[in-house]
Amino acid sequence: MAAASKNRTPRSIDGLSHLDCIDLVVGKGTLVPGIEEMATSWRRCLTAHHLDPEIQGAPHIITAKEIKESREPLRNLILHAQEELDRLYAIVGPQQYVVLLCNSDGVAIHHRGDESMADVYEDRGIWLGAVLSEQIEGTNGIGTCITDQRATMVHRDQHFRTRHIDISCAGAPIFDPLGRLAAVLDTSSMNPTTTEQSLSLAMAATTVSARGIEERIFREYFRHAWNIAAAPCGSSDVAVLLAVDNDQRILGADRIARRLFSLNDEVLNRGMALATIFEYDSSIFRCKRLQDVAARPLRTGTDEPWNALITPPACGLGSLCSPMDALLHSRPRFGMLAHLPLSVDSPTNRGGLAPARANRICEYIDSHLQENIALEVLAEIAQLSVHHFARAFRQTLGIPPHNYIVQRRVEHAQQLLRNSDLPLSEIAIDAGFTDQSHLARHFRTMIGVSPSLARHRFRTGHDILPHRPAQVGN
Repeated sequence: MAAASKNRTPRSIDGLSHLDCIDLVVGKGTLVPGIEEMATSWRRCLTAHHLDPEIQGAPHIITAKEIKESREPLRNLILHAQEELDRLYAIVGPQQYVVLLCNSDGVAIHHRGDESMADVYEDRGIWLGAVLSEQIEGTNGIGTCITDQRATMVHRDQHFRTRHIDISCAGAPIFDPLGRLAAVLDTSSMNPTTTEQSLSLAMAATTVSARGIEERIFREYFRHAWNIAAAPCGSSDVAVLLAVDNDQRILGADRIARRLFSLNDEVLNRGMALATIFEYDSSIFRCKRLQDVAARPLRTGTDEPWNALITPPACGLGSLCSPMDALLHSRPRFGMLAHLPLSVDSPTNRGGLAPARANRICEYIDSHLQENIALEVLAEIAQLSVHHFARAFRQTLGIPPHNYIVQRRVEHAQQLLRNSDLPLSEIAIDAGFTDQSHLARHFRTMIGVSPSLARHRFRTGHDILPHRPAQVGN
């Protein structure tokens, strides 16, 4: 303990013990430089958790069996976190940091660190199996991050317990695709040379990796939807994630998007159009592209431009993804938003349909699916000859007009299969097909399964995007 006291970062009030400093901050309400942000946590430790800062007991470490049980609900998150954990440890490892992935109870369920130092780290409670909730260990980067649900940096004697004052830690929250706290990513160090400046750098790297994990699990969860990563032009601090369907209705939003756009489960379940948030070219969502589309939408009702990367569904119209499709779809895009090409205002190529004209034609198709839609009628709306219209349409949307009409009919049939109990024969007529066999033929070609099997999967949730809350690990 003498060594720990010798290496403590000095505060402006010299000669006070750590216990006296806690009494000064909590009992007398004195503002001590460097402790201000931790004062609320210290107060909780004394008044709510009834902790004694001087107790020198051993850290709470759970068994290997309990670690396995704690991992199980987050097995999917752990799988998608591996690359981010490796990248983060490559940055902070040389500075003798340990990387801990903890669940929402503060249990360290996964880690990166120097295995030759495992006994030392475990003895100090910064290793696999350690329980680091604020209720048990007082103010620390993991437990206080869980309580406050925000990134938290605790340097040495900012900790509540005396036995932690030679540790520096930085924790960042990880929220699931439904905006709930799922885990905490932490970097901790016992290196006596660790300064607040170097810990700030570790905090920045930890926050980036935590956001990377969030983006990966969000994209995997909404892999059957269009994913939008967006941030205001000139700023990457407020990057958001949205998931939308083919009709540009918002299916999901990450925690930052929920807060920024006032979204919650009730609003999302009612159905909310993307157009209520952004003004954009809707033909982007009709293009049969496999790669991301760069765009520069405006916040609705303002002139504020945003940079956006729009990722098509990993599986197209089908319900099953190959592992490679899922891997490419889930990789983070936030880091690319600040470096998008300048010419992103229109996804169309030279010679294609103007966005307004393309939108008008697509809206006509959507409102006349039950009818026989003649190419001549569409060409007349576009004020082009049939030949020039067919070429311009394909150049703009990526497929011929007839194929697009069939695609929209199949998508409409999918909606009816998911949301109604209509017989397949009625769904076929309502979607514009001549009969049930006509629907089944095109449905199987595009989706890969029969309409009846698709309806079964929609109802059971098997390999179909869920439309109700579910655990990240599911």
